[in-house]
Amino acid sequence: MDAPSLLCRMLRKLLHPLTRFFHNSRAIGITLTACTVISLVLANTHNWAGTYMQFWVAGFDGTDSHHAHIGQLILPNSPVLLINDALMAVFFFLVGMEIKREMVKGQLASLKNALLPIAAAIGGMLVPAIIFALFNKGTLAISGWAIPTATDIAFTLGVASLLGSRIPVGLKVFITALAIIDDLLAIIVIALFYGGEIQVLWLLLCALIMLAIWLLNKKFRFGPLQWILGMLLWYCMFCSGIHATIAGVLFALMVPVAKLERYEEKLHIPVYFFIMPVFALANTAIVLPENSWAALNHTLSWGIIGGLVFGKPIGICVASWLLVRRKFAILPHGVNWRTMIGAGLLCGIGFTMSIFISILAFTDPAQQDIAKVSVLVASAIATIGGIVWLKMSKS
Repeated sequence: MDAPSLLCRMLRKLLHPLTRFFHNSRAIGITLTACTVISLVLANTHNWAGTYMQFWVAGFDGTDSHHAHIGQLILPNSPVLLINDALMAVFFFLVGMEIKREMVKGQLASLKNALLPIAAAIGGMLVPAIIFALFNKGTLAISGWAIPTATDIAFTLGVASLLGSRIPVGLKVFITALAIIDDLLAIIVIALFYGGEIQVLWLLLCALIMLAIWLLNKKFRFGPLQWILGMLLWYCMFCSGIHATIAGVLFALMVPVAKLERYEEKLHIPVYFFIMPVFALANTAIVLPENSWAALNHTLSWGIIGGLVFGKPIGICVASWLLVRRKFAILPHGVNWRTMIGAGLLCGIGFTMSIFISILAFTDPAQQDIAKVSVLVASAIATIGGIVWLKMSKS
């Protein structure tokens, strides 16, 4: 064997464990958990806190403005804003492709198969929102009503994979479909309720760009021209008053079905092992108060924790039970109501999407921090509760 071939073989052997790690669904949860812990430790270590916190929020142009002006261009003006407005658009692009693939040729392609997870996702959104509203009615915190409605698909599936054979295959498929629909509902909520003042001209430009991409797809292969228009779409959406990340979903809808799996595979590692960890580092840089339990003694915290830990399983199971009882759907193969409760508990893991909505819902950093800590606490309770419940259900 010649030297180049031997070198390639040695490299493949060395990189094989790393490749396996990156394509293991549990690795995503482990990575995000590690980044969250690192961020919280650095933000609460006396010698590092100031520098670490300032790094994320410091304006690129030396000001505290949210927007930096480069000639006629308006762009995000700090690392955290760049992550939340630009990098997360790539995350939403991947989510959008997953939604499209499932709707075209996956679990959601058939109405019969899709009906149960659709109903469960809607129930899992409405009940947490109602619980949150009951705690926060008449307060300024009511704008955060959507925080406990979201499920973190990567974390939830990562935890589910930890349980191995204790989770029936049918339940894993149900959780996947439910989480994807949940993401779609969250995207709609963000677009409708968490933008700024709508700029009609910029929205019209977004519509024209979408039309141009659609027409290009009719005549040419999906390639550089469409990607350039995709970046223009992001900029127009950024200026439109609707959150810029929605551009990622819209652009995903323009990707030809034949290219979906290829692009998903290419984006898997960059999104889940760079963008999401950086998002976690930037957005969990929270200074914990000396009495953290007192900080959680707040209607905002009660609404988030109650919504995620109790609202999610109640909404998912009640909606599913009503549909099954009316004979509009049947439970997945090998799934019973005990394991459905476990699935509902796991879907209370909010993390990425819930933290993202927390940032959009509040401008006050103190409220953002209370919301983020509450999401972390609720997600930890949902993780432990789901694992214990499903282990007991299988025993």
